[in-house]
Amino acid sequence: MVNDTQPDLSVVVVNYNTSEYLERCLKSVRSQTGATHETVVVDNASRDGSVDMVRRHFPWAAVIANDDNAGFARANNQALDLCRGRHIYYLNPDTEVGEGNFAAMTAFMDADGEIGLAGCRLVNPDGSPQSSVERRYPGQKYAPGELDGLKGSIAWVMGAAMIARSGLVKSLGGFDERFFIYGEDADLCLRIRKAGWRIGYAADALVVHWGGRSERDNEPLEVWSRKFAAEMLFHRTHYSEKALRAIKRAHLAKAAWRIFTIRLMLPFVREKAGARSKLDRYRHVIKALSAEVGANP
Repeated sequence: MVNDTQPDLSVVVVNYNTSEYLERCLKSVRSQTGATHETVVVDNASRDGSVDMVRRHFPWAAVIANDDNAGFARANNQALDLCRGRHIYYLNPDTEVGEGNFAAMTAFMDADGEIGLAGCRLVNPDGSPQSSVERRYPGQKYAPGELDGLKGSIAWVMGAAMIARSGLVKSLGGFDERFFIYGEDADLCLRIRKAGWRIGYAADALVVHWGGRSERDNEPLEVWSRKFAAEMLFHRTHYSEKALRAIKRAHLAKAAWRIFTIRLMLPFVREKAGARSKLDRYRHVIKALSAEVGANP
């Protein structure tokens, strides 16, 4: 998979208890032609034999085996020193790379020197499309004018499969390690745009994405609270205090209204477990933000 010259791609896969999906992913990586590549797997203390599986069936992949769960951002950054490729290809373990993907992604980046990072076409296992590209950042409508002047029309691409220029990623220090999981893809894309680059989308490159496999054993409220925390971290990092106050107030108003309406309708709802789950989410918002808004009128 790696020749004596600099490879086109350094493929980085961060894994956490997704051995069966990781095996499928690495098989698809191994089958890619048309672009030279190397692979680094960073395992976040999986308990399902993932590390042994990789070392046994894919000895060409370098392995970093963590003693604890370092989180997605930090684990990806651990691989940077091992990445020799012109580009870094970040790939989730619950993905399967379509035929010709690496060649298409490499050609896409080489064809446009203004693109710093690019995503590709993500689909579900049944072939139906997944969201792959976003034109606005979370909460951006509450920060009018604050992100004006950035190059390109794409705000960010989904982190399940994205390619970036190696030198650029390293110059930015990789992912922001304050993001444990979720939100780090939008953050990196925005930092790349602030550095003067565009975000691209290679529509001809396909990746099948199962999604959420590493979180499947966690409670829904726990998963949702991590997503909410990541979103708020993004807001605090990139927006003014004025915009942040507006975002918090909007979240609180929505949460209060949804709690009121769900309680009102609860006696008439058949799926009461789902309704109560939504109540828990909105109560979490009230608890997380009400003290902050009170302290910062």
